[in-house]
Amino acid sequence: MRHGTALLSLSVVPWPALAASTAAAPATAGASLAGELLRVVLSLAGVVVLILAAGWLTRRLQQGVRPGARRLRCVESLNVGAKERVLLLQVGERQLLLGVAPGRVSTLHVLEAPLPEPPAAAASEAGFAQLLAQLRRGGGQ
Repeated sequence: MRHGTALLSLSVVPWPALAASTAAAPATAGASLAGELLRVVLSLAGVVVLILAAGWLTRRLQQGVRPGARRLRCVESLNVGAKERVLLLQVGERQLLLGVAPGRVSTLHVLEAPLPEPPAAAASEAGFAQLLAQLRRGGGQ
């Protein structure tokens, strides 16, 4: 009798409804895959926006410090070893040549008059400024 009732219950289920329910399963799997892909793309876009916002904020905060208002600036730095450096600092009208090593800073020399800027560096900066102005005008093509 059991075989007859199982056969009877299968014959009661309409075949088109069974076919429609099995065809809907892959469609829902595709929809959930598309939703998951959308979630991943939006998460990635959110991370990129956060990185760009952090960069913008950093630039804005650095603009608050005006280089002209500083009384102390590092003119040049030279590595002379793995952890040792020589720094040329500008303090007002004086320049200090400092030796920096781990745990130690030594004054090597005090220059009363500042050293002149190297002409090659000034020319290259001016050349870059001219090139940039030319590219902005559209003459770089």
